[in-house]
Amino acid sequence: MAEKKNLLTDKGLKKLEDELQELRVVKRKEVAQKIKEAREQGDLSENAEYDAAKDEQKEIEARIEELESILKNVEIVYTDEVDNEKVNVGCAVTVKRVESGKIEKFKIVGSTEADFLNNKISNESPIGSALMGSKTGDIVDVEAPNGSFQIEIVDISLDDE
Repeated sequence: MAEKKNLLTDKGLKKLEDELQELRVVKRKEVAQKIKEAREQGDLSENAEYDAAKDEQKEIEARIEELESILKNVEIVYTDEVDNEKVNVGCAVTVKRVESGKIEKFKIVGSTEADFLNNKISNESPIGSALMGSKTGDIVDVEAPNGSFQIEIVDISLDDE
């Protein structure tokens, strides 16, 4: 079975590459220095600084491994090449809930970049998957865990955050 591709916008890719570079070049050196300094204090069995530095090192290495795995199997969506006539990854979509009239704006991204608190929703989420391929003026049914509802697509743009 082929591995699932990690969809990333070009901006999302740059952000992950920058984070990986920071972890490899800066954070690894910082934590190595902390470990060295803690070792110089003597007895490691009761050295809280040493334990904390080792834990931080594990977290950094785990995140590096996670980022490398994501980037190894990435499919980039170039936002300047996205057709904004219909909803796709990389689009900003303004929707209106049919029942309440509430207006919301979402950026559709791959699951790796999803950040609901910043209105970045995955193309695989209930709302994202319902919107995919729809056009301005369409009313779509969303099947969410807390029940179904309808939303109308008010606008589709290539919003640059």
